Amino acid sequence: MKTSTSEFRNGIQWTLWSQLDDLDFADDHALLSHSHQQMQQKISVLAASSAQVGLIIHKEKTKILKILKTNFSYINPITANGSPLEEVQFFTYLGSIINQQGGTDTDVKARIGKATVAFIQLKNIWASRELTLTTKI
Repeated sequence: MKTSTSEFRNGIQWTLWSQLDDLDFADDHALLSHSHQQMQQKISVLAASSAQVGLIIHKEKTKILKILKTNFSYINPITANGSPLEEVQFFTYLGSIINQQGGTDTDVKARIGKATVAFIQLKNIWASRELTLTTKI
C-alpha cells in the first residue's frame, strides 16, 4: 500500500506540515484526496501496484464517497482497471459511518440506536428481583 500511495502526495491537510493520504486497517483502505483527478491517479496507481503482486481491486467491494460542499457531480466516474466504481452516499469504516456531509450526526445517531437496543435487551435483568444488585452490575 505504501508504494501505491507514496508516488502522489495529494491527500488531505492533516496538520500544518503533514497530509493524510489514506487510512489502512488490515485489508481495508480508504484513499483520501481533494480532487477527482487526484483520486483517479491514486486508484490507477493502486491497481497497477496490486497487479504487480497478483492482486486485483474487487470492483463490487470498492466504493467512492465524495464529500462535497456543493451538489456537483463529475461526468467521468472514477475507474479501476477500466471499470467504473460505484459512488455511494455513505459507508462504514471500522464501525464508524462516514457520509457525504462529512459530519458525525449519522454516526452518533446509529451509535445511540445500538446502545438503546442493548439497554432494552437488558431490561429484564435490571427489573429482576431475583438478581442482586451486585450480580446486575
